[in-house]
Amino acid sequence: MASIHKAVLDLKSLDLLANGNSSVHRLDARAKVLVSLVFILCVVSYGRYELAVLFPFFIFPIVMISMAGLPPLFILKKILLLCPFVLAVGIFNPVFDRQILLHLGPLGISGGWVSFASILTRSILTVGTGFILVGVTGFTAVCQALEKLGMPRVFAVQLLFLYRYIFVLTEESGRASRARELRSCGKKGLGIHSFSSLVGHLLLRTWQRAERIHMAMLARGFTGEFHASRQSGFGMPEIRFALIWSTLFIFLRLQNVPQLLGSLITGLNP
Repeated sequence: MASIHKAVLDLKSLDLLANGNSSVHRLDARAKVLVSLVFILCVVSYGRYELAVLFPFFIFPIVMISMAGLPPLFILKKILLLCPFVLAVGIFNPVFDRQILLHLGPLGISGGWVSFASILTRSILTVGTGFILVGVTGFTAVCQALEKLGMPRVFAVQLLFLYRYIFVLTEESGRASRARELRSCGKKGLGIHSFSSLVGHLLLRTWQRAERIHMAMLARGFTGEFHASRQSGFGMPEIRFALIWSTLFIFLRLQNVPQLLGSLITGLNP
């Protein structure tokens, strides 16, 4: 339970990074959301055996982290938290796909290993971009941008509430877990029966907490509209940002850059 609570607090710390004042932070959220969507679509559109063509896309997260002043190790740790799920998805590829696709000297590499590496690389790129987007924009501003880009308001509000209630659920579960441990003398009463009771009480407590939060929101005049801490317009900086990055992503998607570089190098050094 403590590890889950720490992970959620780290997620809140990621959202707090959006209070920075870099040139990327000051851009309108819609431009950053559009660029991130184009990036993700280009990355996931590759085939399962295409691996080398993915590496030029790392330029985007590297440049964004550098320009926004985000802590790279912090972002990397957040990405590594999801690696076990990616491993669970692709770990059986080498077992079922044993066709040899390439050779490294005497070592033959099967298509399963190539597809597994491709899945892992695409996951790192897409998940990392999502974390960077939250770190330079803030989750509330992301939901506001999605609504302005055409997402129905009810979906955007539900997405924001889902994000906010993660912290509420974690706080309630932390209190209930600590109370359960303090009442267990000599580590007794920590079995499955007490755990099932804990889950039931946690559901009731979070339900009551949600009702109190909803009443407080209505008392403060909540009408379903977003109020982001940073208000900006879609001007020339946003247009340049979206056009430059989107053009680069489409170029990388249409052209095999590693192959072009390899041909250029071999042409210069026959």
